[in-house]
Amino acid sequence: MMLMNYVRPSLPIAFDLRVGHIFDEVFRAIEGLRWMRQLCWTCLFLLSVGLVTATAMAEELRGNLVVVGRGPERPMIEQLARAFEKAHLGTAVDIKWSHNFRIADMVTSGEADLAVADREEAGLAATTIAWDGLAVIVNFSNPIKEVTRQQAAALFSGRILDWSELNERAKGHVRVVLRPDDQNLTAGLEHSLGIVSAVSKDAEHIRSDQQVLSHVSGRLDAIGYLSLKAALEAVSYGVPVRILLIDEVEPGKPAVQSGQYTLKRPIIFLAHKEPTFVTKAFISFALSPAGQHILDEMYIPLAHEPSSPAALLNR
Repeated sequence: MMLMNYVRPSLPIAFDLRVGHIFDEVFRAIEGLRWMRQLCWTCLFLLSVGLVTATAMAEELRGNLVVVGRGPERPMIEQLARAFEKAHLGTAVDIKWSHNFRIADMVTSGEADLAVADREEAGLAATTIAWDGLAVIVNFSNPIKEVTRQQAAALFSGRILDWSELNERAKGHVRVVLRPDDQNLTAGLEHSLGIVSAVSKDAEHIRSDQQVLSHVSGRLDAIGYLSLKAALEAVSYGVPVRILLIDEVEPGKPAVQSGQYTLKRPIIFLAHKEPTFVTKAFISFALSPAGQHILDEMYIPLAHEPSSPAALLNR
């Protein structure tokens, strides 16, 4: 029996090219897998670093914070505190509030970590977290619609006694409504108008925004002031009061932020020059988008982009 020699048949050139192309694709795929594996290891490394950093920060934020105040800011500070505690479960914010507190002294002595004020104090670090616009209001039937800053100062200081001095169609004795001296609103108005300790001695003192609105809406000859956000909300609900333009500037959020509307007071955190890490973190939270959103419910948030939390914590 004869054995036939087996001869490998020759392949077409086109087939050889296709096989070569297939091998090229395989090698490219292998190289791609190597690159993907390297990328995965890099991502895992960065993720582990991030987890370690987050854990370290959470541990550093464990602690208590005492915030004191004496003005109308308490509801917003309480909201800030609850949101901060929710974000940092190892922290607790204790809020103490009284009209009789000497808040700057409490921070200086170490009795408190932060004080909520509307002006700076020597020896303490001050951080503005928001603005409180001050709205000057009159009865809606009063023909006066705008005044200059100087006229507003004269009205609240008792130098203008009759409405006819501003408009011949407006008649009657000017009845000034002030807020108690222990409220930050009073100091804010006095500083804005340049009448510190020079307000009318015959004025009636009313504590709350709601009482001021009720009083002015019921008296044609009355003039008062309150937080801008509260005044705008009252007008939108149909309360018969008018918010006066000051120096031809209409009160509103953009005008307060830009500085065009000058009747405003800052909402300030007072702290030690070298505050605790938890104190820094709370200030940073108030300046963050989340904190500014909370403050926007009652006050005017800052116009500029707040400092980043990392920058504040590393001061």
